[in-house]
Amino acid sequence: MRIVGLTGGISSGKSTVSNLFKSHGIPVVDADVIARDVLKKGTGGWKKVVAAFGEDILQADGEVNRPRLGQIVFTDPEKCQLLNRILASYISSGIFWEIVKLWRKEFKVIVLDVPLLFETKMDKWTKPIIVVWVDPETQLRRLMARDRTSEEDAGNRINAQMSLDLKRTKADIVIDNTGSLEDLNEQFKKVFFEVTKPLTWTEFGLSRRGALSVLVSSL
Repeated sequence: MRIVGLTGGISSGKSTVSNLFKSHGIPVVDADVIARDVLKKGTGGWKKVVAAFGEDILQADGEVNRPRLGQIVFTDPEKCQLLNRILASYISSGIFWEIVKLWRKEFKVIVLDVPLLFETKMDKWTKPIIVVWVDPETQLRRLMARDRTSEEDAGNRINAQMSLDLKRTKADIVIDNTGSLEDLNEQFKKVFFEVTKPLTWTEFGLSRRGALSVLVSSL
């Protein structure tokens, strides 16, 4: 099984690329979906986050108010790091079991869609690593338009993440998403061809070590 790493930044178009993989029959393990699951009311992740951030982050039904929590962590790097540390093992465990399910179904290629791919060191066992990149001005403009938010709030959310310029230096493949959807589709065709090639021995070793690494980090 080839484990492809997919990352980018907020409003870079990573989700669009993720959906293109799905539409071409490649399963995607989405870390954001898993993160939502581990924050559901009553889970271990929920209990630890509420203990750390207080009940002010809860909605009336007891579920975490994600926009409220996001507002807190995006304006405070220390709190952002705290949240990531609390949820890291729960998310790793969720990713591991999703990989196991797909391996049992004998998929040859899977994509790990992980916003914090480099920060969580998951890049060490994914190959190739794909970064969806846009220039800072485009990223800011798209985020403001998408969420109808102020330039300050959008800037805080972008600055809370590793810069896309730094991420692109760590990538095997960079998808430049500053252009049109047609441009993106043309780039994706080339990427799809690359990731569906037969595994090399190096990639085979990476996929095995990667699954073991996630299992160990989730214990």
